[in-house]
Amino acid sequence: MERRLVLQGIGAGLLVGAGIVVAADPKKGAPVKNTAVEQLQNTWKSLLAKDANVATDASPIVRSDDEWRKTLNSASYTVLRHEGTEPPFTSPLNDEHRAGVFVCAGCTLPLFTSAMKFDSGTGWPSYFTTIPGAFQSKSDTKLILPRTEYHCAKCGGHHGHVFDDGPEPTGLRYCNNGVALRFIPLKA
Repeated sequence: MERRLVLQGIGAGLLVGAGIVVAADPKKGAPVKNTAVEQLQNTWKSLLAKDANVATDASPIVRSDDEWRKTLNSASYTVLRHEGTEPPFTSPLNDEHRAGVFVCAGCTLPLFTSAMKFDSGTGWPSYFTTIPGAFQSKSDTKLILPRTEYHCAKCGGHHGHVFDDGPEPTGLRYCNNGVALRFIPLKA
């Protein structure tokens, strides 16, 4: 709980520092209108390098397991195709702070921007929102308690789980396996 309060404070400080105010419902403490998130979601292409080769829509692609095995490295294959989890604190994307876009390592569908990323302290790249239409979700009960698992809308690759202990303005934490992502930096 204490970590959540710290993360919320950091998120609120970033928004206030950027001159963004999110009104709250005094009864629930939840955002009434989340213009900051809407703006991030609507302007994500401003962080995409002009020459970036990415998927331009979420039309589903289907490949055989053998095709995926040949296309992906072993760690990405295990996570994306068989819902594995990489060890915490092993992804170089935890320390990625440049401006840019994170895409699916399986199909290059844009998923997150650097402006959506925050340091959750969990050991996996974490984001408080996504690019609209990037994911589909389902309930996961593998650890007994239900969790929300999310998959790439284009290739169906497993990326991680979403939790409700993230910073404001959404309160969400998309906890993503770094090997399921590829980062495309914005070129100056």
